[in-house]
Amino acid sequence: MAVRQSTPVQGSAAVRKLDERLIIPLPEAASSALPSRGQVAVDAVLNGHGLVTVVEPDGRKGHWLRVDDALRRELGLQEGTAVEFTLTPTKTWPEPEIPSDLGAALEDADDLEPTWASLTPMARWEWVRWVGATRNPDTRARRVEVSIDKLRHGKRRPCCFDLASCTDPELARSGTLKD
Repeated sequence: MAVRQSTPVQGSAAVRKLDERLIIPLPEAASSALPSRGQVAVDAVLNGHGLVTVVEPDGRKGHWLRVDDALRRELGLQEGTAVEFTLTPTKTWPEPEIPSDLGAALEDADDLEPTWASLTPMARWEWVRWVGATRNPDTRARRVEVSIDKLRHGKRRPCCFDLASCTDPELARSGTLKD
């Protein structure tokens, strides 16, 4: 496994509204300094506020940060707000939020509890991302089923899909963040 860069990446960016959500798209220089074109776990400082988060790929070899409601309120963020950031890549990934459909399938498959627990948080992020990387409900349901089957057969990662193009399907088209 490659050693992850731990050199801080600093810069500034403006908050962008995409549909009804706020994101912080990183400048090209900041994205290129990160150790992966896919998701990257970081210790982040945004306008002086520290958090552990995952930087998301934009499908164009760049990255963006999710702005949830708590971060929006804490920092008073709105479209156009300038954000000074320091992002330090880390090997310590936060736990992903498990979507209800995948969570229910994992609960029903109680034989997989030790397997799921043995996965790294990064691997769990990959399973969550793979299941969620489609807007088609039938494809999503099939991915949940396939996830359970693959885990039962010893797979520790969902597949070899392009992590750099695997971004939030609500904000992307064909794996690329909307303009």
